[in-house]
Amino acid sequence: MEQAFFLLLAAVAVAAALLVVAARNPIHSALALVACLVQIAALYVMLGAPFLAVIQIFVYVGAVMVLFLFVIMMLDVRKEAQARFLRGTPLPGLAVLAILAGELIFLLLQSTRLHAVMGPGQPVAEQPRVAELSLLLFREYLLPFEVASVILLVALIGAVVLAREDGAKAPKPVSEQPRGAAR
Repeated sequence: MEQAFFLLLAAVAVAAALLVVAARNPIHSALALVACLVQIAALYVMLGAPFLAVIQIFVYVGAVMVLFLFVIMMLDVRKEAQARFLRGTPLPGLAVLAILAGELIFLLLQSTRLHAVMGPGQPVAEQPRVAELSLLLFREYLLPFEVASVILLVALIGAVVLAREDGAKAPKPVSEQPRGAAR
């Protein structure tokens, strides 16, 4: 029964991930990404890692998706997509997709860790406690954690700068306006 739930959640996650790429509307794509991330959180619960599932929901679905939707709504994504979309044959993209899928399958088949988990009767190792994870995050990985937050801040500022129209420059100071201009 557990394997059936795993396969169902994995299939829905893959279908949602494909919809992220295939959807023409960026809002639909973002909502499909939310569905994919929720499925991954459910997989974390099945793997016995509820802390990671909660972090997945709070951080990715809650914060990052709000940021994505904010950027999508600020930018005129449809205009940009039409201007930058290269028409033509999808063969190069499909070739790269096939190569990456083959690589992923090869790596999964070679993984000893995957075979240990999927093997029947194998005990699953005990998950680390939340206190251990937090100490590891804020002691060993504090710098990458802070760098990631700065990168997200820079991306948000960049999105705001890109969203401004060319005519939406800062208004001139009152001293530079011609006399008699409406204030």
